[in-house]
Amino acid sequence: MKTIEIQGNKRNNLTKQTVKALRNDEQVPCVLYGGDAEPLHFSASLAAFKPLVYTPDVHLVKLVVDGQERQCILQDIQFHPVTDVIQHVDFMAVSNDKPVTIQIPIRLTGASEGVKQGGKLVTKVRKLKVKAMPAHLPDNINIDITPLKIGGDIRVRDISVDGVTFLDAPSNVVVGVRTTRNVVAAEGSDKK
Repeated sequence: MKTIEIQGNKRNNLTKQTVKALRNDEQVPCVLYGGDAEPLHFSASLAAFKPLVYTPDVHLVKLVVDGQERQCILQDIQFHPVTDVIQHVDFMAVSNDKPVTIQIPIRLTGASEGVKQGGKLVTKVRKLKVKAMPAHLPDNINIDITPLKIGGDIRVRDISVDGVTFLDAPSNVVVGVRTTRNVVAAEGSDKK
């Protein structure tokens, strides 16, 4: 999994006025939870979040606050309801000896046999919830859809990644190929 570095400055004053001044200065108020320490309140530049937030990928974050480094993941993010500017970010500390629970995006590879025959590829899930040690977390979960025929599907139980436990229900459909009107019409004309 890729790591992104974010530089931050500790916040001691947590009043609304201070938070408003930070946002006006294009800084984002943040909190780091987890680990053995108390929650760490800090701020970081709005521009620092671009490679972390505006991407379908999931990243580990190397957080540097006043010279101290911590490894974490993005836990929650709040946007302004009108302008979509980031208002607040929560991070969760991770350590190399404790498993992490996180949503990992799915990436489909290959060309489905069923789609070549006129079927429609239907993606039911875009991310899967997994639990793994930070060292085993993948950037994404690759699923080869080449063998999928019309009416076929791939479920959570059909996917395996070394060192990763899937937390979604095993029977959940991730992707499938459904029949389209064109296929039904073609089959009907073959029978005549």
